[in-house]
Amino acid sequence: MEAGKSQNRIGHGTTINGDVVSDGGFRIDGVINGTLKTPGKVVIGKDGKIDGTLECANADVEGVFSGTLVVNGLLSLKSTANIQGDVSTQKLAVEPGATFNASCKMDAPVKSITAGKRGKTA
Repeated sequence: MEAGKSQNRIGHGTTINGDVVSDGGFRIDGVINGTLKTPGKVVIGKDGKIDGTLECANADVEGVFSGTLVVNGLLSLKSTANIQGDVSTQKLAVEPGATFNASCKMDAPVKSITAGKRGKTA
């Protein structure tokens, strides 16, 4: 789980259309339309939204997620979370008030996520 110690932040008012791959964790307070892959932890803040695919080690969701969510460890849904789509996780924690309209598969760790392994970098 210590794959990436850097912390990335997508701030409120920022929209990314496309794919994001990183070795570090993320805090999402803006919008991602596309795919986010990281071996780190992802936090989707109250104003955050992901529409697409998220693959990560652990996730805390306070905002909106729509699409395919693959979490190898703990998926924690806060009371303000709104999840739509397909979810695969090892552990699930849901606070009262969260909206969870998804098919969910709970299993052993889904797969190893290697984010930044496209090629050699100096």
